[in-house]
Amino acid sequence: MQCDIRYKPAFAAIFVSLEPGESITAEAGAMISMDSMVTMKTEFSGGFFSGLIRKFLGGESLFVNVFSNQTQRPLQVVLTQSMVGDIVEIDLNGRGICFQPGAYIAHTPGVKMGVRWAGFSSWFAGEGLFKLKLGGTGKVFFGAYGGITKKTVTGQFVVDNSHLVAYELGIKMSVGLSGSLISSVTSGEGFVNRLSGNGDIYLQSRSISGLVNFIRPQIIKAANDSRRTM
Repeated sequence: MQCDIRYKPAFAAIFVSLEPGESITAEAGAMISMDSMVTMKTEFSGGFFSGLIRKFLGGESLFVNVFSNQTQRPLQVVLTQSMVGDIVEIDLNGRGICFQPGAYIAHTPGVKMGVRWAGFSSWFAGEGLFKLKLGGTGKVFFGAYGGITKKTVTGQFVVDNSHLVAYELGIKMSVGLSGSLISSVTSGEGFVNRLSGNGDIYLQSRSISGLVNFIRPQIIKAANDSRRTM
């Protein structure tokens, strides 16, 4: 299987060339286009109960789509994410990794999907009670809003809760205030992810919640101006 990530870093898309007998699993809605002979099958993501947990307690999709090549010639599938930003390919090689809601895009055979308990503090911060967990061997593709930075953590590290994309299973995560209650509110930082352990994490350079907070006042102002001129 040949996978080529094009249009990086702002509008990244995955061009997958499936040889006969090969397949790739992708998040529901990730497909841009595919050859007409590609076979698509919809499944529960990680199994029935895991899919339900992902959907209702983790903020993820209930289903995934499996694209397979049952012909005798190479076929192409193009995948992407709904956000504007970069896409990264990693090879698990027996490692495990957890994703924030919406980051996962696709994986190759040999990778197993599951969930990991994130804690009530994660739910309180709006990030769900469970995180999507992938393990096994194979390639995983995930994306983010903006650029993606890989960082190796050894010990303690603090990340704004809207900028953490993924973290390896060797990392323990807790969600808390950035400082005291007053400073957390007045500084605009609010909740942060407090990470500890050893492993790799992936950060996104932009924040969707920050974009929403920037746009919302503009929309409200435009709506009020429109009403005044009517």
